[in-house]
Amino acid sequence: MQTFPFLFRSTTRGNQTATARSEEYDMHMNEPGYQEKTDAEIIELAKSNADFFGVLMERYESPLLRYIHRISSFDHDDAEDILQESFIKAYRNLNDFDHDSKFSSWMYRIVHNQTIDNARKNKTRVTVSIDEHDLIHFLRAATDIENETARKHDLASIADAVRSLPETYREALVLRFLEEKSYEEIMDILHIPKGTVATLISRGKKILHEHLQKADVQTN
Repeated sequence: MQTFPFLFRSTTRGNQTATARSEEYDMHMNEPGYQEKTDAEIIELAKSNADFFGVLMERYESPLLRYIHRISSFDHDDAEDILQESFIKAYRNLNDFDHDSKFSSWMYRIVHNQTIDNARKNKTRVTVSIDEHDLIHFLRAATDIENETARKHDLASIADAVRSLPETYREALVLRFLEEKSYEEIMDILHIPKGTVATLISRGKKILHEHLQKADVQTN
């Protein structure tokens, strides 16, 4: 598998540590202006020098890693592997990137597909891993539940209600209410028509309300 110096982040498995960045990348990034460039500008630079792709990695590493955890049950090491595979795939296909789309949406789509593919290869059920803060935020955004109501109930049972959503609805709701993506961005990430996005979100919220009522959580 083709690799690039900047892809080897500082990760530890057992006693083995992989170093993160090349000296050339550090030299370029210490020069003024690179962090202020747009994604499109960095993409053009990265086509002739792979080290510049590291700027895009730094911009999106944290949100994409968080997104992997939100749509799967992979542990941190496996999530990092998925992210690295996704970045490599994105770099290899930079010439195919459609500049009419947002790079962030393109990257989210690659990560989403890689996560689903890895789950299927491992024969694991695609589910979600949402911490308490995310769960309450999700409930407040997707329903009429207030913080105080959520805290009165077993958050584990509420999390079960979210996990029990059909995958297609759950994916749309996570992107809309946790990743805070627009309908257009969700359309690009999931590769579905905008009308379908609206339908998934509307029906997903309705199903979530029904599941919460079964869990004896009152919604307005």
